[in-house]
Order: sequence, then C-alpha cells, then structure tokens
Amino acid sequence: MKKLTFRETMAVAIMLFGMFFGAGNLIFPASMGQLAGRDVFLASAGLLITGVGLPLLGVAALGISREDGLLGLSSRVGKGYGLFFTCALYLTIGPFFAIPRCGTVSYTVGIQQVLPGASQTVGLAVFSLLFFAAVLALSLRRGEILTWVGKVLTPLFLAFLAVLILRALTAPAGSLADMEPMGDYASNAFSTGLLEGYNTMDALAGLAFGIVVVDVIRGLGVRDSGEIARQTVRAGLFSCLLMGLIYVLVAVMSAQSRGLFPASSDGGQVLAQIAGHYFGPAGAVMLAATVTLACLKTAVGLITSCGETFVGLFPGGPSYRVWTISFCTLSFLIANLGLEAIIAYSQPVLMFLYPLAIVLILLTLCGRLYGHDRRVLRWTVGFTAAAAVFDLLRALPAGTQSALRLTGAVAWVDQWFPLAAQGFGWVCPALLGLAVGLTLRQLKRRAA
Repeated sequence: MKKLTFRETMAVAIMLFGMFFGAGNLIFPASMGQLAGRDVFLASAGLLITGVGLPLLGVAALGISREDGLLGLSSRVGKGYGLFFTCALYLTIGPFFAIPRCGTVSYTVGIQQVLPGASQTVGLAVFSLLFFAAVLALSLRRGEILTWVGKVLTPLFLAFLAVLILRALTAPAGSLADMEPMGDYASNAFSTGLLEGYNTMDALAGLAFGIVVVDVIRGLGVRDSGEIARQTVRAGLFSCLLMGLIYVLVAVMSAQSRGLFPASSDGGQVLAQIAGHYFGPAGAVMLAATVTLACLKTAVGLITSCGETFVGLFPGGPSYRVWTISFCTLSFLIANLGLEAIIAYSQPVLMFLYPLAIVLILLTLCGRLYGHDRRVLRWTVGFTAAAAVFDLLRALPAGTQSALRLTGAVAWVDQWFPLAAQGFGWVCPALLGLAVGLTLRQLKRRAA
C-alpha cells in the first residue's frame, strides 16, 4: 500500500497552509492584538479555537467521512440542504467575499501604503485587474497547484513575514503589561477573540479545501481510503499548528506596538505602522510584497476549489475553464466596491454559515455515537439554522437594520435568547435540536 513520505506529507501540509493563510489571517490577528493589549493571550485563545481548531476539525471531518467533497458530507442532512449549503459556502469563501477581499486587502494594505497620493479608485481598478489576471493564469494550470502554492508562493510569503515578526519581537515597541484592553476586549476578551476567528473564514475553507488535499494525495499515488484519511488529517494538523503560531506572534507584535502608536481597528494600518517603524520606506515595500503574496496564493486555492466544486455540482454545465474565468471576473468587480463594504456585508453571512458549519463538523466527527442517524442531523441542523437567521439579522450594519425595521426584533432576541448578545444565540437551539433528534432515535429503536 502506497504511503506518503515525510517530505511529501510536509509538501501537502505547506500547500494547505498556503491556501488557508491569506491577508485576512494577518489583518484580523493584528487588529485583535492591538485592541486586546495585555489580554492578548486570552483573546488569542478564543481566536485559536475558531481560527485554527475549527479549520483543523473541518479538514479532519472531510477526510474521516471518506466523502468525495462537501456536497456528499452535507447531503447526509438531505439532498436539497446539501446543494444549498455547498453553494452558499463556496460562494462566500469564493467570488462573493473572500476572493474579492484578497484583491482589495492586497491593494489597501500593500500598494496604497506605497503610493498614498495616487487616485485610489483608479489605482484599485488597475491593481485588481492585474491581480486577478495572475490568479486566473495560475488557476487554469491547476495541475501545478502543489508546485506554485506549496513550493513557491508560500515559502516566499513566510520569508517576508518572518523577517518582520523577528525584528519586532526582538526589539519590542512596548511592554504588554502596560497596554490596557480596549472596546469589547476590555469586558470579554475570550469571546471577542472567538468571534474574530469567524472573519478568517477558515472553518468554511477547511470544509472546502479538504477535497483539494484529498485529490493531491491521490495524485501522489495513495489509493487506500483509510490512508488518504490519515494523510489528510496529518497535513491539516501541521498546517493549522503553523497557522496558530503565526496568529499568536502577530497578535503579540501588534499589542506591543501600542507603546508607539494609538490603537487602530484596521489591522492593515497596524501592520503598516510596524513595518514603517522598523524598516522605514523599505518596510512599506516589504509589507506590500508580503500581503500580496499571501493574498495571491489564497485566491488561487479558492478559485481552484470553487471551479472544481461547481463542475461537480453541475456536470452538464460549464467547464472548469468557464467557471474559473467567471469567478475571477466576478471577484474583480466586487473587489472594486472596496474593503469596507466587503467586510460589512460578509459578517452577517458568516454569522449564519459558521453555526451550520460547526454543527456539521462536530456531528460528522461524532457520527458513531449516534449511528449517523439522519434524524439527529436534521433536527440539530434545523434548529441551528433557525437561530442562525437571527444572528445574521443582528450582524447587519446598523443602517440596514434600521431600514428593514429590525432594531426592535434584534433587541428582543438579545434579551430572551441565551448568549445572543455575545453572538452565540445558536448554541442553545442547536443543543435542543440535538436532544430532540437523539430522543426520536431512541424511541424508534425501542419501537423496533
């Protein structure tokens, strides 16, 4: 039976890390670290659960399930639900939010800092056109994804990032003990860090990228389904450990920067200040290269995953090439709406999809405990989805809530639903749905 060598396993793991780790994985820990101050480690613990632990469990769930992808996994709830959830997840981490964010963050954090006086609208349009042209060229050569992402782009990205982090930590800008936590971090650093992990979208990406890892492992000659599952988990474990280490180091570096700079809610600005302080004008160039490489490799992974998935979802429809060109074009158009608009409207969607993803992952991993009974899946997911709708409405921008006259309903939910005010109003309904499903399963067994 063919098994991967250590070198092959590490190459797959680095490829997975490269697809996971984009600029959003830099700007959100940076913002969190600066705002959390001396509570940075408590906030990081929350971030590591949703930003590292859940992605690892997602990759593991897909590998252990031995399904051919997210559609097969989510269709265990029901065929219609499987198609809905798969499309919604891939469009969210694909051309609607995550891929456009890659292009916009690259420009905002990188190029805009180098050319601050230029026309930003024109600059974003030109940069995003070149960016997505490069993404398209790499995505169309999907047979070389392991080489490009795992062996070229990711090592370059890590080299740039390592220089910045090591310089900042060896000459800290301030003492953590002197940095007061701010905003929501002052009252509840841990739960705020948990929600910050949602913004990385990595738990959703874990479910999506799992099939890419499985395909690469098969391409390396592994055919046994059990061995494929084991290698998938091993690659996921290594990549997530590396990701968690970088999260903590970036957060600590950013918290220390409060010794020199006032706090900013924009993680990109935090990184720009740090790079400029330690390296001067060269720091801005280094940061631009780091962020652009991070975004480019992640966008390639996302486009590849989305294209392959939609070919499988609609076998009689467009080819992989057509899907890829369409997704790159749509991502280019949405990217030019600007980073602020993308983040504002991605948050409500994530508040809806994340609970569904968490429940699916946990129920898949614990399937043997309830015999993979579809009743348990359906009741738990159904209750979770109903509650997640309220989390979606609660996360809408204030102006949208007011226009839709949702303010009163949101206040009522916050008052009567446990944990709703903290953004976890779905937890108790999910447990209730699980209890109902398990009870019905037990009654059915007794009747039989």
